Amino acid sequence: MSGKILIIDDEKPIRDVLKTFLDGEGYYTDTAQDGQEALAKINEENIDIVISDINMPVMDGMELLKQISNISPDTFVIIMTAYASVKTSIEAMRFGAYDYLIKPVEFDELLAKIRRLIDYKKLSAENKFLRQRVSAEIGFQNIIGESDKMKKVFDLITQVAPTNSNVLIYGKSGTGKELVAKAIHFNSNRTDKIFLPVNCGAISENLIESELFGHKKGAFTGAVDDKAGLFKVADGGTLFLDEIGDLPLNLQVKLLRAIEDKQFLPVGGTKPVSSNVRIIAATNQNLYEKTKSGEFREDLYYRLNVIEIKLPTLNERKEDIPLLVNYFIEKYCNEMGKKVLGVDNDTMKILMSHNWRGGVRELENVIERAVIFAKNDLVTVDDLSDHLRGNVTVQGFPDALKEAVKTFERDHILKIIKKYDYDKEQAAKSLSIGLSSLYRKMEELGIPTKGLEGK
Repeated sequence: MSGKILIIDDEKPIRDVLKTFLDGEGYYTDTAQDGQEALAKINEENIDIVISDINMPVMDGMELLKQISNISPDTFVIIMTAYASVKTSIEAMRFGAYDYLIKPVEFDELLAKIRRLIDYKKLSAENKFLRQRVSAEIGFQNIIGESDKMKKVFDLITQVAPTNSNVLIYGKSGTGKELVAKAIHFNSNRTDKIFLPVNCGAISENLIESELFGHKKGAFTGAVDDKAGLFKVADGGTLFLDEIGDLPLNLQVKLLRAIEDKQFLPVGGTKPVSSNVRIIAATNQNLYEKTKSGEFREDLYYRLNVIEIKLPTLNERKEDIPLLVNYFIEKYCNEMGKKVLGVDNDTMKILMSHNWRGGVRELENVIERAVIFAKNDLVTVDDLSDHLRGNVTVQGFPDALKEAVKTFERDHILKIIKKYDYDKEQAAKSLSIGLSSLYRKMEELGIPTKGLEGK
């Protein structure tokens, strides 16, 4: 990481000599003669380090410091001053400077400070990346969606996660039931304990009791040792019971007692075993109807259904498809080492109009295959599987690619601006562009730059 450095001083000889020196050391540098010119450049591109004089016309170094703190908090500022006073340096630090230099600048000292800040910034970026990767694996980031239906799901997760209440998640295959369960667990006070998923429909009926509650040695043929069940293994954490509707009736009674008493008997055991687990259950069946037919215990249903979260199918939130497509393209490009930027307009039409019976999982499989066969920067119709080709009846995007891109850009920019409560500085940061670039884009796309909620 070499770093982009902006040198600001109203004296051209000072700007030039610092630029020549730092360019020679391998840094990419730019210059500005005052604070206003500097802010315009900071708005246009990412600046790692600012080296600024204190006393300048138009806008002095202290005012510039305040502005940089607001618009680019990740930029490090080194202040230069000819007035070697403790008061000046302390005031500069108070307004956000990371270091200061006394004029005339000693090159060795300047170089040492820059290297230290670049190393710190690199370490900070690596830590941020690791936090984001962990968060993406366990938090909300893997649940992609900005539709109203998904926003309601996110709100429920946020409210439910800090509690110890049992949760019942309804959703068809491919809607992300386990992702929601993980988000609840890893945003709860049990986050440092185990999250243990169990598919109740994948374990044979004669083994599931032993799997859940364990067994004692000699309890049945083959029980050569004591075995701790999943309820004990997950003690203190969260037990995710997927496909709970497939749990046999005789085990539903034992599950109910384990939930209510926080105790259970292992198979062949005589002494109760304690376990404090939070239960998150999931199903694609109508459990309430199953209680009417006697296939599911009503008392267990109400014990599990303290909080109910219903997940929409992908067909019910098609406005999220472009986000999901971009997410999966990036995911599989990283895995395969390919460079695919997105999908073309005809392909997006097909994806938007397809009946996604397999939900998000089906879409992911389609994108994985498309990335494998993509020969260009954009996925085309030819990269899709046969059953998707020819499905081009869709509303939403114009036929012309240029106009379709404009439509998408306009909708996306408006969405981000609204997301940040019409704060266009924050929106620009989220879009990874400068504020002036955002205004220019808004004008190009016919988005009013004034009158949006007073911002």
